[in-house]
Amino acid sequence: MRLSSTLVVQILDFVAESNLKVGGRLSAQSLATRLRVSRTPVNAALEQLSEQGVLRCERNRGYILAQTIDLQSSALSAAREAVEKDRITQAYLQIAEDRLQGELGDEFSDLEIRQRYALTPNQTSAVLARISQEGWIRERAGHGWKFCEMLTTPDELMQSYRLRLALEPAALLEPGYRMPREVLEQCRAAEIRMLHQGIDVVTADQIHARGVSFHEALVAGSKNPLFIDAIKHVNSARRLLSYRSTKDRSRHKEHCHQHLNVLDLLEQGENAKASESLALHLRRNLFSIQKIHAVQQASS
Repeated sequence: MRLSSTLVVQILDFVAESNLKVGGRLSAQSLATRLRVSRTPVNAALEQLSEQGVLRCERNRGYILAQTIDLQSSALSAAREAVEKDRITQAYLQIAEDRLQGELGDEFSDLEIRQRYALTPNQTSAVLARISQEGWIRERAGHGWKFCEMLTTPDELMQSYRLRLALEPAALLEPGYRMPREVLEQCRAAEIRMLHQGIDVVTADQIHARGVSFHEALVAGSKNPLFIDAIKHVNSARRLLSYRSTKDRSRHKEHCHQHLNVLDLLEQGENAKASESLALHLRRNLFSIQKIHAVQQASS
């Protein structure tokens, strides 16, 4: 869970309980001492509250309360919702990793998930509903859940990339290929937002979702249902391994720039060059996966 999200709630609780008035000053050092953490995450939380308009940063004074905060305030409610969302996302990603590690069997119950991940009943329902909606678990007849078929090994991930390498660049060369301008601009905005927001602070599922949206939007421009269905199927099946791959964030900034280059070429009507650029992007990813797998095998 992101520490700054938890600290936002704790800081707002402190403001409400201490009845701090608008214009009152918040000291990062005092908050760090009170909450028993370093100043770095406290400063991150204060900056987040400043961006939301709850605080304002004044020169030589630091952070000043900009709006009244009580236990029923919308800012505190929103902060609590963010922490709840973080907790659900944390459990969601841990379930994915545990499945890949073979620590979760093919079948399980709500109670097992609730106890294993220290979730409330509502949190358990939310995380299982999300996983079910994404298609990597399904309800068993009568009781409990069962994992669906997913790619779970490095060899399977490499196979998926070889399929994508054969399929995606070819989709850009289909007769009548057209990526609507509004879709192209949405994809471009997502890449730029990812670069500006910072690769290191977004979640694994956000990185996966951004990549899936980009590649599926490219293939959708082919208007070929066989291409479209195939890429959707492989993206769904590789979801868990995709989450794991985001642990190394060093490559993802370059991925954004490569995506933007493909979009620029499509916008210019250079589909052949865009296809070549996309193929190079996928080959680089495949090479990186092969290299990581070789290192893991050598050290095992």
